[in-house]
Amino acid sequence: MSVATRDAQEGGSATEGVRSLPWIAGLWFAALLALCYAPVLAHLVHQWMTDDDMGHGFFVPVIAGFIAWQRRDELAAVKPEPSWWGLAVILWGAAQLYLATLGAELFLARTAFVISLAGVVLFLGGWPVLKILRFPLFLLLFMIPIPAIVYNQITFPLQMIASRLAEIALSACGVPVFRDGNILELPNQRLQVVEACSGIRSLLTLSFLSLVYAYFFDKKTWMRPLLLALTVPIAIVANASRVTLSGLLSGIDPELAEGLYHMVSGWVIFLLALALLIAVHAGINRIYRLAHG
Repeated sequence: MSVATRDAQEGGSATEGVRSLPWIAGLWFAALLALCYAPVLAHLVHQWMTDDDMGHGFFVPVIAGFIAWQRRDELAAVKPEPSWWGLAVILWGAAQLYLATLGAELFLARTAFVISLAGVVLFLGGWPVLKILRFPLFLLLFMIPIPAIVYNQITFPLQMIASRLAEIALSACGVPVFRDGNILELPNQRLQVVEACSGIRSLLTLSFLSLVYAYFFDKKTWMRPLLLALTVPIAIVANASRVTLSGLLSGIDPELAEGLYHMVSGWVIFLLALALLIAVHAGINRIYRLAHG
């Protein structure tokens, strides 16, 4: 068999694989999901626009969609095996949406959309297709704000940790400081580590970026949960560094710890946290290579 003939056959099989996927049915289900979840999705987009903690929400479906598109060759190589379990998952999502609507519970309503989307994939393509798309589907959860009750349980401990670490760092720099809870008393300034400065914003965004970074730059699947777990201490250290920097700058000029300077320092510290994540990844890979010869 010639190379040209073999390539033609492989190209033909790939085309047949793409055509064998139930695209028309998928578009119908997508339209129905968009119609059923339109109020939920509209409110979600509005929160992305108004909630500083969820600014990354706009990028989540775009990146998840891009990853799914990258896997089009894998999708073309498998034969769809529609599963009735998918219909059960769709009904689960519908029931969850109904209960969430009755109870005005946004988190359940929003996660119901992801559940229903996964159900559609399973119903039309079966387990092989769902396995290929499981990672981009999982990423979609990062576009959903965490429940308020969980948010409140997380932010206060983060505030206290950032305050304590900043107190230690400022004392090490020779700056007199007295900490009362999440309030730092400095010689010419009082710094309060409020909810917005808890680090939850950088933690949420960094968690999403850690998974995306590991996907694109490392083929080891175990690296994704490892980097995701490491974002917690990295975000805590980064946020404590921001509070420390604000304390040091306030010794020069109290206005440097507020307003535009404070916002810019937040971006700088986040970029440093991202750089630290990349450095940690490089260190882990170096240890891995040494351990495996």
